[in-house]
Amino acid sequence: MAGGEVELVSLTKCFSDVRAVDGIDLHVGRGEFFSLLGPSGCGKTTTLRLVAGFEQPTSGRILLDGVDVARMPAHERNVNTVFQSYALFPFLSVFDNVAFGLKYKKVSKAERVRRVYEALDLVQLRKFEKRRPGQLSGGQQQRVALARALVLNPAVLLLDEPLGALDAKLRRTLQVELKALQEVVGITFLYVTHDQEEALTMSDRLAVMDSGRIAQVGTPTEVYEEPANAYVADFLGVSNLMEARAVSSGGAGRCRLRLGEFDLEAERGATRSSGPVMLAIRPERVRVEPFDSSGPNRVPAMVERLVFLGSATQIILRLAPGATLQALVQNDGAPVAFSQGTPVQAHLPADALRVLAGSGTEVPAEEPLSVIATAPPARPVATVSRS
Repeated sequence: MAGGEVELVSLTKCFSDVRAVDGIDLHVGRGEFFSLLGPSGCGKTTTLRLVAGFEQPTSGRILLDGVDVARMPAHERNVNTVFQSYALFPFLSVFDNVAFGLKYKKVSKAERVRRVYEALDLVQLRKFEKRRPGQLSGGQQQRVALARALVLNPAVLLLDEPLGALDAKLRRTLQVELKALQEVVGITFLYVTHDQEEALTMSDRLAVMDSGRIAQVGTPTEVYEEPANAYVADFLGVSNLMEARAVSSGGAGRCRLRLGEFDLEAERGATRSSGPVMLAIRPERVRVEPFDSSGPNRVPAMVERLVFLGSATQIILRLAPGATLQALVQNDGAPVAFSQGTPVQAHLPADALRVLAGSGTEVPAEEPLSVIATAPPARPVATVSRS
């Protein structure tokens, strides 16, 4: 099954006065597992429907292997789609559901049987060929829908939240299986989801979308560790966001900051910013230490709540400046040393603190950074993202 290269050029889709897709540019490489990630209403599904041919763009181009298919009917594009509702024919067997599209392509019976069995072998459903969809589990129905799409040998497989209707445990299992299947067939998968775990688990690269635009593109590690702005940091995974003030450069890529009355240094992100900025740190990078601990980048705090999560314990901290912070302590078998009401030090390592671009003033490289003293420090606020 050959892979397909997808390129979107200034792609725009308007519904009346609403820009559902707002001039996006995107390149998806041949054989890549690429995810469009974002909340409801961000434009990810509309983008997928534009590529599939179910919607016509207001402007822009959709290139499939270098050919502009923006005005081409859906049935003439070498793509196929798997939806959240699998749309299987309840009165047909698994075999006939998978073979359905081949009949309309006038494939010979022998070739049709060979290709259907190959597709069923890929999704490990050969022994279920005579069953009807109502006799299958949700995960098995999802695999039938995949086989039905793959049997047509599309250059690109489009997947619109295909795991959304499954329970959490099965969804995690199928995430691994779906990525393994994509590697076997070697074709391009363009996957739409609002689930951050799905995007991080399966994607070679992903695009985080916001209000019809692309906020950031990168590998899961890049986007998680190096979010471009507060929106990406807040949406992808869990992130502590704090308002602070950048006061000067600490040299060697460091930024000196004030969080309330406390001095911090950050080594990540827009370290040449000046004035009010937004800081981000992931909960797993926050270190909770005894109150008598000393050293840089420590802020006094009080333990407000502990939540046992199984593999880790979530600790909610109230920092001395008033902000709320979340930390994670991995479960290594030892009891957590802190309880509700315990005074502690929140250690925010400089290499884990990120100054988010666009949240303050980025100072040109040739201009020296100066202390900002024209306004009192802003009250720090921390937020915990949607899980």
